[in-house]
Amino acid sequence: MTRAALRPAEAMLDPARVRDEFPILRRSQRGKPLVYLDSAATAQKPRAVIDAVSRFYEESYASVHRGVYELSERATQLYEHAREKVRGFLGAREAREIVFVRNATEAINLVAWSFGRRNVGPGDEVLLTHMEHHANIVPWQMLCEERGARLRVAPIRESGELDLAAFEALLSGRTRIAAVAHVSNVLGTINPVQELVALAHARGVPVLVDGAQAAPRIPVDVQALGCDFYAISGHKLYGPSGIGALHARAELLEGMPPWQGGGSMIESVSFDKTTFAGIPARFEAGSPNAEGAVGLGVALDWLESLGMENVARHEAELLDYATDLLDAIPEVRIFGRAAEKTGVISFTVEGVHAHDVGTVLDGEGIAIRAGHHCAQPLMERYGVPAMARASLGVYNEREDVDRLASAVRKAVEIFR
Repeated sequence: MTRAALRPAEAMLDPARVRDEFPILRRSQRGKPLVYLDSAATAQKPRAVIDAVSRFYEESYASVHRGVYELSERATQLYEHAREKVRGFLGAREAREIVFVRNATEAINLVAWSFGRRNVGPGDEVLLTHMEHHANIVPWQMLCEERGARLRVAPIRESGELDLAAFEALLSGRTRIAAVAHVSNVLGTINPVQELVALAHARGVPVLVDGAQAAPRIPVDVQALGCDFYAISGHKLYGPSGIGALHARAELLEGMPPWQGGGSMIESVSFDKTTFAGIPARFEAGSPNAEGAVGLGVALDWLESLGMENVARHEAELLDYATDLLDAIPEVRIFGRAAEKTGVISFTVEGVHAHDVGTVLDGEGIAIRAGHHCAQPLMERYGVPAMARASLGVYNEREDVDRLASAVRKAVEIFR
């Protein structure tokens, strides 16, 4: 067990203490102490995760599921133990409802090409929202083009909140699946997923939830949400890159065909016929990222040791502070004013391109994201080509936000 796993959940999150667990945050950027405000893109890794991956390579690395020797058995045990950790973190019923994938993008593609191809046909509809990441748009577009189906899009209000009445009205007798973000990667909006699922299920429509932004920030219970599919990415959860998970109700997975073929996902193979393994193995073709799964499991232990309620509270308090500071700068326009949102602030500076804002901040040692954030339809909705985005993590403090605001003021002065 790691020291993080042994630590009891704290009554309040201490960001200074948490920050000490991230070696990369001790470095400088452009000669100044690093302020990392790009956690919505990818989160940094605590020492517990770094050590776990290194230890797996040093002590337990072998091909999983395929060896009868002790080392392989040990690697397999750790890999499957990580699946159980994901199950517990998401509140799923059983471990076989967890499919390991590369990331949330691959999880969504899996559903689109396996469930979608079997259930979406000519004239059918797929319902999305206007705040979706490209990962929850493009696979459905590709599916609709192939199957002769139609993509429908529920609008959002100026505040960045979903128009629930419009979403409900777009659910039709031809809707075969709805795919929605739990949290917008641009606006930080927390969608009322439980309500959306209830509306969809009342019409017999299954729901996929893109949880890439939600899972690192707020408590998630897929059974309470009632969703049919839930996708997460490990690298946003303070875990390794190249690992993620799809949660899907077992009865749905059992009715879905494999979407990739190869080793591990088979029961038997001949040149005449192949029979496939049960779930979740039939969706995990080839040698898996076992070390990534182990690292993800440790990352989830580490997050839960902080307490997800504490993580959410910390982000909310820091978000309020950051919003007040940026609102005090007349040239700044913040996008996304939902009543329920996470620690993501997307903004523009009057007369300054978002990339120039990002460059100025980089010179001040501050890492933010600038661009369309894989959400070009959302940029069009707000009539801007790009936004600057500061996204908070468990390691951020008020001093980081103070430096952000100071650097934005500097950008205003430079381009005045």
